[in-house]
Amino acid sequence: MKTAPILVALMLLAPPALAGSDHDRARQALLSGQVLPLAKILEKVAAEIPGEVIETELEEEKGRFIYEIKLITPQGRVMKLIYDATDATLLKSREKEHK
Repeated sequence: MKTAPILVALMLLAPPALAGSDHDRARQALLSGQVLPLAKILEKVAAEIPGEVIETELEEEKGRFIYEIKLITPQGRVMKLIYDATDATLLKSREKEHK
């Protein structure tokens, strides 16, 4: 599904009056170059991990920005990937358990 990256991009570009303070900080970090654009992260994901991206989020955790990416592998498993938003380092990956 290609809509998730578009939703994140739209949220980052939302006018400050419509966005919450987290969104404002994320937008400013992107505009100031403190974080990489989502497209750069998705390029890295595509090159390293096979699958289809189903959800993306830019979040601030403990004073640093991260991209959280969820994808479906060719085997049908859901993976959650956490990337440092400043340098695209993969910080954490895990396969979500079936319930």
